[in-house]
Amino acid sequence: MKRFVVAIGIILAILGLVALIHPDFDYHKREEVAKIGPVTATVEKPETVRVPPVAAAGLLIGGAVLIVLGPRIK
Repeated sequence: MKRFVVAIGIILAILGLVALIHPDFDYHKREEVAKIGPVTATVEKPETVRVPPVAAAGLLIGGAVLIVLGPRIK
């Protein structure tokens, strides 16, 4: 159990650090614009997601707390 909590803490800390360094993530969203019988027309639109700095800091701090307190679990 101790190792699991520490591993989750490490993952959260890494995610928080990545979100602080690179807060914008881009992805493509496929949207269906027309459908005529068996033929469909789709368009790929680029979308950007911004991770708030408060959320990134929360992940980083939460991960650090789990790393420190993980070995103390009985």
